[in-house]
Amino acid sequence: MPNVPNKNAEADGRFIEEVARLLVPWGVPQTAARIYGRLVLSAEPVSLDQLAIDLEVSKSSASVAARTLETYRMVRRHSVRGSRRVLYEVSDSYERLLIEQGRVMVAMGDLLRGQARKTSSRTARERLKEMAEFYEVVRESMESALQRWQRRKTS
Repeated sequence: MPNVPNKNAEADGRFIEEVARLLVPWGVPQTAARIYGRLVLSAEPVSLDQLAIDLEVSKSSASVAARTLETYRMVRRHSVRGSRRVLYEVSDSYERLLIEQGRVMVAMGDLLRGQARKTSSRTARERLKEMAEFYEVVRESMESALQRWQRRKTS
């Protein structure tokens, strides 16, 4: 269980592990998912050293995981003036992971459609086309949901 310093440590630890359990199938590495869960609970930005201590991982693992989360734009990095110390906090762009997944779905759909044009097997061609259509419908639904979210956020 993570070493989360507060009176709700047990509940927070369960939350962090549950966030990880849910994000890993979406392609987020385990340590990155746990860091994200930890940062969601934090009122203030957290140092890489503290994240490593709290989650009982090496600083190098925490660093790689934090950079991964930055790539997804799920967290923001803050430099401390006059120091090499870096702090992390959750981005307020919650939708970034879905946007990244949408890009994967577009690429997968393109790949499937391209292979459908090349395959000689009618059965495989139909399967590939159907799979491509499925990814397109899911991506369109996610895009629609993200647009509704943006409207809700700005109203």
